[in-house]
Amino acid sequence: MTERLGPPPADLNERELPIVRLEGPWFRLHAAGRDPVFFGRTGLNRFDDPEREFGVLYAAEDVFGAFIEVYGRDPGLNLVAETDLRRRVISELAVEGGLRLVDLTGPGAARIGATGAISTDPHGLVRPWSRAIHEHPSSPDGIYYRLKHDLGRKGIAIFDREGIAGAVRSEGRGTLVDPDNAGLLGEILEEYDFGLIPS
Repeated sequence: MTERLGPPPADLNERELPIVRLEGPWFRLHAAGRDPVFFGRTGLNRFDDPEREFGVLYAAEDVFGAFIEVYGRDPGLNLVAETDLRRRVISELAVEGGLRLVDLTGPGAARIGATGAISTDPHGLVRPWSRAIHEHPSSPDGIYYRLKHDLGRKGIAIFDREGIAGAVRSEGRGTLVDPDNAGLLGEILEEYDFGLIPS
């Protein structure tokens, strides 16, 4: 049986975090008409603050990752409706000069006492890690991690620290059913063996 992720080590604040600086681009699939630069405080997502004192913005390194994180939440149900795709837009995000992110995509996880389960275990086991990393004396801007529904792809969880929201640039890329994105949608559906339910 696979061992579950334990709590952050008591000496985490004394450990050097495995920080990388990344500028993007990153991608989000979000409801049309909503601000793409959104820091949620629900306390329900993987790296949300369990005490809901700071918000977190989630994005993926490519549109494939953004798609599967939204539509892959019911494994085995590989269908997506065209009407649903029309309700979500692609936004490309970037930060000039980059963000300082804690790299948990490789050996960095072991260096701070975590495992790859930080990307796959139940959210309730992971959220204390997010808070502990946020509170670390080095004040990182967020976390760089592997996406649960496609471990070959990576995502970021950005903390809502002072000045970060204003530094994130966003550009709309339309919906996945726009003619300009037809080729991309076809590649995504083929990659994940998804069927498209026409409107």
